[in-house]
Amino acid sequence: MSESPGLRARKKERTRDAIGDAAVALFLERGFDRVSVNDIAAAAEISKPTLFRYFPTKEDLVLHRFADHQGEAARVVRDRGPDTEPVAALRRHFRAGLDRYDPVTGLNDHPEVVAFHRLVFATPSLAGRLTRYRLDDEEALADALGEGVRARLLAAQVLAVQRVLARFNWQRIADGRTALDVHPEAVAEAEEAFDRLR
Repeated sequence: MSESPGLRARKKERTRDAIGDAAVALFLERGFDRVSVNDIAAAAEISKPTLFRYFPTKEDLVLHRFADHQGEAARVVRDRGPDTEPVAALRRHFRAGLDRYDPVTGLNDHPEVVAFHRLVFATPSLAGRLTRYRLDDEEALADALGEGVRARLLAAQVLAVQRVLARFNWQRIADGRTALDVHPEAVAEAEEAFDRLR
């Protein structure tokens, strides 16, 4: 009896998560450059070719967590109500992320999240790969906003604002403050930044 497509997809997703979790645990423990692909495959109890079927590059083993948010801004714009301006929808979405203490906003003080961000920002190859993700997001958002240079400029500005706000939030938490303590400042700064975008 063969597996249903839904069951296969769930098993594949669980395997992907297990590989990614094993990799991130090793990277946080030893540092990105001190962990080999062989180390990760051994920790996840899979072969190296299997690992590469799930993650094409070593960097993807870390940044797959950002992939959950890939194209998110474009989805927010496409899914907004007919009476909602794109920037207003993006603003509301970012504010909701702050209120949820979503790690992507930088406003999350769970030790593993702080260590994960430190790993990404302190490793040049990861920071470079993250830039590629961001450029893809910018292109997707520009397409959702319309055509021409105006859509491209707005997409770049919105994503730059979100990136800067998230980095500031993370830095304050990395310096020892709590997410709860930083939250009011983060909200005020987001409101000011999105006011300027309008």
